[in-house]
Formats: sequence, structure tokens, C-alpha cells
Amino acid sequence: MRKRLHSTLFLSMILMFILFLGACGSDDAGGGGTTVDEPDTTDEATTDNSDEAEATTSEKLVIGFSQVGAESEWRTANTKSMQDAITDAGHELKFSDGQQKQENQIKAIRSFIAQKVDAIVFSPVVETGFETVLQEAKDAGIPVFLSDRSVDIEDDSLWVTFLGSDFVEEGRKAGNWLVEELGDQEDVKIVELQGTVGSAPAIDRKEGFEEVLSEHSNFEIIKSQTGDFTRAKGKEVMEAFLRSDGDNIDVLYAHNDDMAIGAIQAIEEYGLKPAEDIVIIGVDAVKGAFEAMAAGKMNVTVECNPLFGPQMVGLIEDYLAGEEIPKRVAVEESMYTMDQAAELLPTRQY
Repeated sequence: MRKRLHSTLFLSMILMFILFLGACGSDDAGGGGTTVDEPDTTDEATTDNSDEAEATTSEKLVIGFSQVGAESEWRTANTKSMQDAITDAGHELKFSDGQQKQENQIKAIRSFIAQKVDAIVFSPVVETGFETVLQEAKDAGIPVFLSDRSVDIEDDSLWVTFLGSDFVEEGRKAGNWLVEELGDQEDVKIVELQGTVGSAPAIDRKEGFEEVLSEHSNFEIIKSQTGDFTRAKGKEVMEAFLRSDGDNIDVLYAHNDDMAIGAIQAIEEYGLKPAEDIVIIGVDAVKGAFEAMAAGKMNVTVECNPLFGPQMVGLIEDYLAGEEIPKRVAVEESMYTMDQAAELLPTRQY
């Protein structure tokens, strides 16, 4: 009897324990009370943190930058300005030096597309031949921003905006200065050192210069040849000009200062005085030009400001934030003459 009572009591205790466990499980599954509020609160916190992380990620951009090369002081300064502006803004930079070759730039842009960058900054070595790769960037949803040089493409939806100098106006400034200085002289003979064949600055600087001179019959361009925007090539071509027309050259118009500085070396080796026997006009306003002007070897340089990296980063950020961007954004510039050089030389940043 006592054993049966003990067995009954034991079974009753087991049954009560099972019912108690079932009740606890029912509370958890039901999601009521404090137990439910805690998971809900945790979910909200997780969502908020995720949104904050997403916002932080969207603010840090990956920007691909395809530069023409490093052919001049100007280009070096422009590259540094762009690189510093991108990294200083907290973005990630993917950089490629095109080394003056279009095929290198096309390869770089395709690499940026494969890496799924947020934006591409691109300074084209020449104006044409980029339609296919820019279409690929558009198809991938990656906006392209033109820096310093533009492209000649019928479909302008392939790029967002062009930030850079007005190269035609730079040519006009050079021409207007020359007309003002030598306009009363007869038969002014000019030799021209052009930039890279097919590049926007070479085409436009020539156009602006000739536009001004076309209204003055006493000015004549007797020689015009590319110096590839480099100091060495500028010297080489100027040497050829001097061998064929050394006694007839009154003016040198160089599409950039590096070619002008190379030409100055050739003129001195030929036995003439640059800036006196031959008037020297350059473009870019690099420190080397100011040094040449301060030394009395160069007459004038038209500014082409390379330090617009922060302005470009601002345009990229604005566009990706949904703001409307102008198709053409100009850089403010001036021009400088020999009598200003010594005073301004210490202030030049490039």
C-alpha cells in the first residue's frame, strides 16, 4: 500500500512538472509581454545600425581616375590635385597613368568598370575613339566625368560633365596679346609648337590663336608642328625650325610652357636671345615659365589652372546625391607677363 501511494505521488509530481514546462514553452511561443518587446527592440536597433552603416558606405566613394600621363609640370600638378582631393574627401582612389596612349586609357576604364567603381574621372589623350568604352560604362551604371580635356562624341549622354579650361579662349588670349604687342609691325613670322595631335587643347588653342590672327594680315604662321607637349620634343622641333628658317622667325607660340622651355634651349644654342630676338608665348603658367620670364627668356604665359581636384570631387558628390550638374564647368584663369614673374614666382604652387 505504501509503495502504491509512493508510486502514485511520484507520477503526479512528474505530470505537474511536464505541465509546468508546457506552460513556459507556451509563453515563449506566444511572443507576449516583456519577452516580445526585447526582440522587437533589438530588431529596431539592428535596422538603425544597418542604415547608419549603409549611409557611411554610400558617403565613401570609389573613384577611378584615368590620367593622360606625366608629360609636363602642369600634368603632374593636375594629377596631384585630383589624387589629394579624392583621398582628402575620404574616398578611395583607383589611379591609372595612360602614358600618352589611348589604348592604355581604354584598358584602364574597362578595369574600373570591372571593379564596379562609383564614378570615373577621365582626361582623354585624344578627342575621338572612346564611344565604345564609355557606352560600356554607361551600361554598367557608372557616371563618367571629363577632366581637363573633352571628347568629340555625338552621344553626350555617355558623360556627365566636362570640367576644365576654355582652350579656345586660351588661344585667343595668346593671339590678342601678340596683336597688342606687335600689331604695328609688318610681316610678323610665327612658328607654332602644337600639342599632341588630336587632343582637345592642341585643336582648340590653335583655333583660338588663328581666329584672332585671321583679322590681321601682317601675322603669318610659317611653321606648325607637334611637340607632343614635352620639353624634349619642343626643343627638337624648334631646332628644326631654326635650321630651316632661323633668320625669319619673329615669334614662337607654344601650346604649353614645357615645349616653350625646350624651345628656349634650342634658341640659345642657335645663338639667338629668347624673348628678344624671338618673342616667346607659352600656355599653362607653370613655375618653370615664371622662372624663364624672371630670367628674361620668355615674354608671356597664358594660365591653364590644373588645381581643380576639389572642384571635380564636389561635382561627383553633388551628382551622386541627385543634384543637376551643368554639362560644362569652366576653371577661372588669367595670363602673366615677364614684368610680373619675379614677384609672383614665390607664390606659384606648380
